[in-house]
Amino acid sequence: MRRIAALAVAALLAMPAAAQTLRVGISSDPNVLDPAVSGSFVERTVFSALCDKLLDVGPDLAFRPELATRWAWAPDGLSLTLTIRGDARFHDGTPLDAEAVRVNLERYRSARESRRRTELRPVSAVEAPDPTTVVIRLSEPYAPLLSVLSDRAGMIMSPTALARLGERIRDEPVCSGPFRLTRRIPQDRIELERFAGHWNAANIHAERLVFLPIPDGTVRLLNLRAGQLDIIERLSPSDVGEVRRDRRLQLAEATAIAYQTISINTATGALRDPRVREAFERSIDRAIINQVALEGLFVPSNQPEAPGTPYHFADLAAPPRDPARARELLRQAGHDRFAFTLKVANNPVEAQVAQIIQAMAAEGGFDIRIETLEASTMVAATQRGDYDAAIVIWSGRPDPDGNVAIWMASDGFLNWGKYASPEVDAALAAARRSTDPAVRRAQYHAAAERWMADRPHLILYHHRWFWGLRAGIEGFQPAPDGIIRFAGLRLPAR
Repeated sequence: MRRIAALAVAALLAMPAAAQTLRVGISSDPNVLDPAVSGSFVERTVFSALCDKLLDVGPDLAFRPELATRWAWAPDGLSLTLTIRGDARFHDGTPLDAEAVRVNLERYRSARESRRRTELRPVSAVEAPDPTTVVIRLSEPYAPLLSVLSDRAGMIMSPTALARLGERIRDEPVCSGPFRLTRRIPQDRIELERFAGHWNAANIHAERLVFLPIPDGTVRLLNLRAGQLDIIERLSPSDVGEVRRDRRLQLAEATAIAYQTISINTATGALRDPRVREAFERSIDRAIINQVALEGLFVPSNQPEAPGTPYHFADLAAPPRDPARARELLRQAGHDRFAFTLKVANNPVEAQVAQIIQAMAAEGGFDIRIETLEASTMVAATQRGDYDAAIVIWSGRPDPDGNVAIWMASDGFLNWGKYASPEVDAALAAARRSTDPAVRRAQYHAAAERWMADRPHLILYHHRWFWGLRAGIEGFQPAPDGIIRFAGLRLPAR
């Protein structure tokens, strides 16, 4: 993998030098560039350049206009009306109007290949009564809708390109973002150029944008220090101090809504017995993981919402580490020792987390085999249900539904392990139907009590985002969702 990264950097250096080429080192290669199918975090960073959304989320996690300049709920909560900006167009020249939005939303909520169907299930109809107005009709009130439209389900692609390409749009995405795709070489690079027809083009200062997938954080940092990259995402915690001390570099950071979790296959994996899953949790210590692998910089947590936030429940704390109790639970389940495979992406930090878990769990009676995979390969395996357990990241959403239902609802689009609980489903549905924070908090608490006892996931910690930047870059705005926004970014001369 390091050789691939080196070859990719060499290829970049062979390009014509230009002060207005922004080179971004990302931690993995995107699996697919179709918002309907996308499921990995790194794809959202690329989409930030490629595809505008109906709404965006600011650093304060408040919704702000993007393709929709205004929005309003009906008094009964059964419809949302959006006003679409009149100065946007797609990269292929197709006008971006209300009908284009309608076509995309209909695809997201009904197409066979769409992973957005669950997110948009309460949508009963989408109407475009005039070129700048979209009305989204709902079968029931749906509080998370604004959050949904600020992510992939709100990314609008050219209906002309969709009609021409169908599912092959994933290979030739045509959106309306500030940059358009010019070339992609899998496992090597993604090249984009500034879209002069963008509604915010005056605030886009790079002429070209190149994403370079480099899984090894050390290699990413070396390339940044050598001036071969301008920005790197997901700086390793062990490298934060080094970047702080290097005058050639800048460090940007933000407390994240993202968290790391162990997804467990409760349907067909080795850990189907809930007693075994409890034993596994009782054999690990989240604080030790944070101190040893993460330099103490992250936030140990057993829940999708970070400590101190409105939907974190202090009364549902993680059980203390107790290897003796873990071994007793295994004996109750009929095992002296228990073996399973833990999949992890080929990321050095996550690999170290896996090794620490392996060592701790051994004292609790577990023999864990670690299987390290390229990120997109691991996503494909978990989607197939071909796993026992996997360490994965969730980038987080501003609405709590987007942080729990995706995994825990029986129809959640990331419910790879096929966990199903009528109690959890009912509580999550009730939370979605209300905009009253007290009602929602009570329902999410009820859901958490059940799924935390069942353990389809063992959430480990909340992230802090760290980016490394070349000195002199201006306008970078750290965001809790970890996504790079390219508007306003200015590069120094090389």
